[in-house]
Formats: sequence, structure tokens, C-alpha cells
Amino acid sequence: MFRKIFGKQEEKTVDEVRLEESLNKTRSGFFGRIGSLFQENEITDELWDDLEESLIMADVGVETTQALVEKTRERVERDGIKTTRDAYTILKREMVRLLQEDEPLHIEEDRILTVVLVVGVNGSGKTTTIGKLAYRYRNRGKKVVLAAGDTFRAAAIEQLQVWGQRAGVDVIAQAPGSDPAAVLFDAMRASQESRRADILIADTAGRLQNKFNLMQELEKMRRVAARQVHRAPHEILLVLDASTGQNAILQAKGFKETAGVTGIVLTKLDGTSKGGAVLSIKKQLGVPVRFVGTGEKIEDLAEFDPVAFVEGLLGD
Repeated sequence: MFRKIFGKQEEKTVDEVRLEESLNKTRSGFFGRIGSLFQENEITDELWDDLEESLIMADVGVETTQALVEKTRERVERDGIKTTRDAYTILKREMVRLLQEDEPLHIEEDRILTVVLVVGVNGSGKTTTIGKLAYRYRNRGKKVVLAAGDTFRAAAIEQLQVWGQRAGVDVIAQAPGSDPAAVLFDAMRASQESRRADILIADTAGRLQNKFNLMQELEKMRRVAARQVHRAPHEILLVLDASTGQNAILQAKGFKETAGVTGIVLTKLDGTSKGGAVLSIKKQLGVPVRFVGTGEKIEDLAEFDPVAFVEGLLGD
């Protein structure tokens, strides 16, 4: 299997293959219709109208859809493209350009503890994602510790401990109702002293009484992290359920304002027939997508790759 959009003959990585395979349902839904639009030989005004409608139906969003169609049409006309096949390639390239600034998770070097806060609403797959991240980096030779910072739900602590066991990493926890910042403080000290960890991944509350309380709690955790480790937290990852479409974008906007999100993890992408919200999130928020959940197993987490994502959405 090879990358095709830019004519490169590079063999795909395991992550790229998993990402494309997770998009089977999306590709057979609304994005499959987009491919059929470009089967006709002639490039017409109707083609662009139908493309715009299909992208909106696929949860790309009105603003992002209009920008994509406009840029694609401009390039087709400017370059004198005559066939729909070539126009389809231009569309794919514009999608990749929209997503291409995404980058992998930042990991500190020289034995400096990397601190990652994970935020997101309950039910988004936050705890599962933390377990998958821990498993991923432990398998890459990193010593990982988890902090059970969602103390408002007893079940969240128990779930994280289960995932910690699956991933083979330590979990630092306190009793339900404890101060999340205190849990983070203890976890950071343990990570630096007794555990000698490379990465600390901290869970946070998925819901508090109101937005103000959530902001205050997250800010407190950020201050505690900064006092313990230089430039911490190094990443604040927002977990979003891809199947919620435009609601995911509203969540992303809210958490970016309150939590200073540095990256996004998309979950349940394999379970949605749409999936276009990824493009809208990047266009509207400018926040990079770091990872994508590709299934339910602990190894089903892939680094986000724009080319693999677009090839997975649209196929050949």
C-alpha cells in the first residue's frame, strides 16, 4: 500500500494503514458520494454545487466547505485542469494543505518529565485514550505514569486503574472527591522521584458544575504543573468524539478558551459515516490533531497523518 496524493511511492506505516482502515465507514458514506461526483468527464458548475452540498452533509461545515471548494476551483481554473480526475486530485491536495501543520506529541528530552493533561467531556473516550497513550509510549521504551485527576467520579478513578493495568503502568490516585491538583502534585513528585518516569499523563474532570468551575480547576492544575516542572504542562490534549460532528467543534471551541488546548485526539472515527468535522476543527481553531482512535483495542491509536487521512476519506 502506498501514498498516492502527491505521487510518492513511500510504503505506508502501521499508523497510516490503521488510520485509513478506520475510515472505511466514513468512506462508504457521504465521502463516497464525493468520489462519484468526479466520475463524469466534464467539469461543470453543477459539479462544484454538488461538491459543496456533499461536504456539508459530511460534517465539514459551511465555512470550511466554502473555503475548500473555492480554493479547489481556483486552482483548477488557474492550472487549466480539464478532467474531473485531475480536479479530484486538486481537491485532495487542498484538504491535505488544510491539515498539514499537524505534528506529533511533544516529548521532553534529557530526562525532563513530560507532563500531559488530558481534557474532554464524559463519554468522549478520554479514559480509554489515556490508556492507549500509556501503552503506546511504554512500548516505545518510555516510563509512563498516570494521574487519576478526575476525582469527581469514582468510576473514573477505577476505570483509569483498569487501563493502567492493561497498559502496564503505575496509576497515582487518591480518594473520590480529592483535590485534582493535589493528585497531580503527588503524581509529579512520584514520577520524578520514586518512579523516575519520562511521561506523566493526567486525567481531568469531564464535567463540573459549570464552565467557570471547570476553568478554575484546570487553571489550578496548570499552575501546580508549572511549579514542579519547567514549561509544564507540555501538552493539553482534548479528546473529541468524531461521531458527534459539529457538536465536537463547539466542544473544541469551549475547551480551547478555558484550557489552552495544544492538540486534539479524535476517537470513534471508525464508527461514523461522516468524519468531516476534522477539517472544520482545524480550519476554525487552528489546533493540531495529534492522534486518532482507530478501534477498541489498546493498540488502536494512530498518529494523525494528513495524507493518510485524506486517502482514507476519499480513496483513489
